[in-house]
Amino acid sequence: MPTESLPLNPAMIPGDLATLLSGAAFATLPDLGFIRITGEDRVRWLNGMTTNSIQALQPGEGCYTFFLNAQGRIQADATAWLLEDSILLETSCNRVEALIAHLDRFIIMDDVELSVAPERSALALIGPQAPAMLASLNLAIPGELNLTHDAFHGAPIDILCAHSPLVPRFELWAPPPMIDAIAQTLEDAGASPTLAAALEHLRLLEGTPLYGTDVRERDLPQETGQTRALHFAKGCYLGQEIVERIRSRGNVHRALTGFTLSGSMPMLPAPLFNPEAPEKILGELSSAARIELPTGPITLALGIVRREALERNSEIHYENGTATPTKLPYPS
Repeated sequence: MPTESLPLNPAMIPGDLATLLSGAAFATLPDLGFIRITGEDRVRWLNGMTTNSIQALQPGEGCYTFFLNAQGRIQADATAWLLEDSILLETSCNRVEALIAHLDRFIIMDDVELSVAPERSALALIGPQAPAMLASLNLAIPGELNLTHDAFHGAPIDILCAHSPLVPRFELWAPPPMIDAIAQTLEDAGASPTLAAALEHLRLLEGTPLYGTDVRERDLPQETGQTRALHFAKGCYLGQEIVERIRSRGNVHRALTGFTLSGSMPMLPAPLFNPEAPEKILGELSSAARIELPTGPITLALGIVRREALERNSEIHYENGTATPTKLPYPS
């Protein structure tokens, strides 16, 4: 299993990533999409479609979840937010149509309707100083995986606390014309705009997989390590038999793992192998990024690898480099 810790000193990290880890920074989130679920049967029906417990939520609460097929393979991921009159699924915008199509096949005699939610824009405020910044602007500070309604200059906005393994992360949802004004207000209050590259570096430090990149339709839930998406006492759902079978056996053959890379940047996805038996593929790297430090660059990566290679501490290579399994999130 991964035993190496990342050789990073947060005080030495320059630029936007340093602000995310020690201050407050914001960025627009153009890749989010939303599906609204309405109808009297929405909670019971969705609870039978997803790996987490929808029926346990109270209005304003959310949970991260997977959607599976009958073979237990992951078809999509989303965060489900229970509202007073509906359920809102937050997912990648390029997965909205496919997820609606997947779910629609299973609406039989249920009073359930699916629709693309009205257009909204989202902005993330991230960092240890983010809660104080919201407070200084007299905006609500929701608890972990909670969504609350507030107002910005008299106009309604939603504020939610998202999954944050390392530092606090909030999302502010508002009609598109308002987002620029919110961003300017945050900047005036001392938050720094940040780039997509820094958000990607933070994602890799956290060890948070991205569906379609690190998690794909061939993967099983337990292989991803995202136990926060699974609820084992919620009742039946599509794909549950496979999930329960894996749990009863207590193991999976592959595991999502963090790596530090020694060598050139890989062409992704990059096969992983043991140099003593290069014909046997152990897994693959799916995400990678290089962080420039005063002491030299460090390259972080995520990938799925066979557990036997981790348990045996096998030497793991990719083309033109070595991949060392690493504890995540950092600092571990």
